[in-house]
Amino acid sequence: RKESSAASDVYKRQIDYNALDSLIATLARHAPNLFIDETSDYQNSLIKRVSNCDFTSKIDLIIVFGGDGTLLSSTRKYLEFNIPLLGINMGRVGFLTDINTQNFDSVIQDILINHNYEIEERNLVSASFLDKIVYGLNEIVIHSGGYTQLMRYRLNVNNKVVYEQRSDGLIIATPTGSTAYSMSAGGPILTPNLNALSLVPMFPHTLTSRPIVVDGNSEIKLILANDNHENLQVSCDGHVILTVMPGDEVIIKKSECSIRLIHPLDHDYFNVLRNKLSWGNKLY
Repeated sequence: RKESSAASDVYKRQIDYNALDSLIATLARHAPNLFIDETSDYQNSLIKRVSNCDFTSKIDLIIVFGGDGTLLSSTRKYLEFNIPLLGINMGRVGFLTDINTQNFDSVIQDILINHNYEIEERNLVSASFLDKIVYGLNEIVIHSGGYTQLMRYRLNVNNKVVYEQRSDGLIIATPTGSTAYSMSAGGPILTPNLNALSLVPMFPHTLTSRPIVVDGNSEIKLILANDNHENLQVSCDGHVILTVMPGDEVIIKKSECSIRLIHPLDHDYFNVLRNKLSWGNKLY
């Protein structure tokens, strides 16, 4: 194992740089070789700035300071290199960046020095249409692209028709993304170890349409009706946005790519849910 680590993709609008400097100083005591991608605007004398190529060849762990959005950005940027990620939560929600700053020193020491950690693999989902293919860790969304504008489509799963309907769009979410946009749209929460995808219609024009959970190895096809308007969009994790046209077919399925998240040994997914979603109070 190379004795190197990295802090990357810091969003200035989200992070207190004084607090980040303090965390980096703590990190440097346990990991003497720290590198940062030179495309980042964060400056710290304890971290060596290197090119993107050198960055991915020198490190064996990416440490992400921020919220889930920062980690999603890092996932897209470094997906092909299969480098594990450790998320330090400096945001508000943080289902993926689950290590808080209060116990940062002890957690970092346990992971980097004592090698007490677990690695969790998270599946991604891909969407392909025409000659394009895009990936999402949270979800793929096909939507009308316009305010209060419905789109009409047919949904097939494994070459069987599920329904044809009008709605603002459809969210195809991974278990990771089940606590993101999908949850806001009324979708189910899926534990990360499930091999499943949830199909969540957005404001369907029917009272009987409900979210559906399918096997993660399913092939999902959306056939966009020819009478749709011409500003339909495919969105991946709310960032990568591409245009699709009426009559196009979009194939969605589990990607062959995955990411590896580092967690402390005492990581408890349900504890994360209780804290982030304010589930109940202690009874005793």
